[in-house]
Amino acid sequence: MKTVYALIDCNNFFVSCERIFRPELEGKPVVVLSSNDGCVVARSNEAKSLGVPMGAPAFKFRDLFQKHNIVRFSANFELYGNISKRITQILTEVTPLIEVYSVDESFLDLRELQVDYTEWARDVRARILKEVGVPVSIGIAPTKTLAKLGTELAKKYPGLEGVTNFVDVPQERLDKALHLTPIRDIWGVGRKLEPRLRAEGVSTALHIAQMRPQHAQQVMGIHGRQLVSELNGISCHTLEPAGKIAQSIMRSRTFGEDTTHAYVLEAAIATLTANAAFRLRTEGLVARRIGLFTMTNRHKPGYRRWVREVTLDTPTSDSGAIITELVAQLQTFYSGSQYYHRLGVFLYDLVPESAIQTDLLGFVNTKATDRSRARMQAIDIINKRMGKHKIYYAAEDLSKSWQPKHVIRSPRYVSQWQELPVAHLKPV
Repeated sequence: MKTVYALIDCNNFFVSCERIFRPELEGKPVVVLSSNDGCVVARSNEAKSLGVPMGAPAFKFRDLFQKHNIVRFSANFELYGNISKRITQILTEVTPLIEVYSVDESFLDLRELQVDYTEWARDVRARILKEVGVPVSIGIAPTKTLAKLGTELAKKYPGLEGVTNFVDVPQERLDKALHLTPIRDIWGVGRKLEPRLRAEGVSTALHIAQMRPQHAQQVMGIHGRQLVSELNGISCHTLEPAGKIAQSIMRSRTFGEDTTHAYVLEAAIATLTANAAFRLRTEGLVARRIGLFTMTNRHKPGYRRWVREVTLDTPTSDSGAIITELVAQLQTFYSGSQYYHRLGVFLYDLVPESAIQTDLLGFVNTKATDRSRARMQAIDIINKRMGKHKIYYAAEDLSKSWQPKHVIRSPRYVSQWQELPVAHLKPV
């Protein structure tokens, strides 16, 4: 059966989430800033037209923000994650064949649906806008690459009404769309590949589609051959199954303020590890290897970076055990004279928790493993029943100064009772 993929891509997602609860911002320039309000990570169309680039350092554009009354928000990831889940729920009602590609993008496999794809997409757009309040663009095509290209065109050309359908279209129409797409907008062509392609005289998606597969592979590797096929309607990339085992889990943060104190670093390790280990447990996994990294500010003289890794005798998802190992690794390089700017923890070489087995050398203590698992299960049950973070490790309270600053964050409307909007009714 011929493949048919749809990509549902939320328009200016973080900004759209903010506008759900601030409808008066519709039509006004809005930007969302990264952790510590450092860089622009989302822009409304109005902000884009004023010349605000993605990733713009906020301090360099302060005058522009003030001149044009650009509304700024600190990133509110709890809100964005909740809105993303609501959209995903709607899409899973359409078809269970879904790949959540990112917080604001999902691929659907439509080959089982016997519908007019364009009308179907318009209905889905209308439903998401009505029930969630987020505008989306939808690209439909025989391949994931063409579907991604379709969403970009749907955003760029208002006449498409948010939907691009490349299924069974005349070749002339597809060639025109590829000709209008610069290579920087093609899914899978990054900043490193673009100069190499331009040196070959390749500047549009149509040029890539017309390349010989062998030559494309010489220039871009096997990815190049696949890209030529995808742009010509031959699918090389299938949906990633939702139950696929994660390869690794990482949590990292840029500190709210640089620090020289070991206890601040220990607090960061404890909090980030607890978060990562909880994710492990929710997926029924354990880690064979763990590690941490930290660094100074790369924009200041004397930039340095440290990385430490540990192979565990017994794979685990025990937050306390992992925290203990990583804090011990911190001591191998910590210096009170260094100003640390960022820290991260990572868990990898992941396997199902059922894969833990006894060994002939006695390194695996099955009784200790069972106690650890029961302890973590009890903590997770209590936190689920009584509220997030009711039970946590004391090391997490050593300091809060490392946590990113969110000076202009909007209320967490959907996850914190005390931050819910309040309506005042006046008698008529």
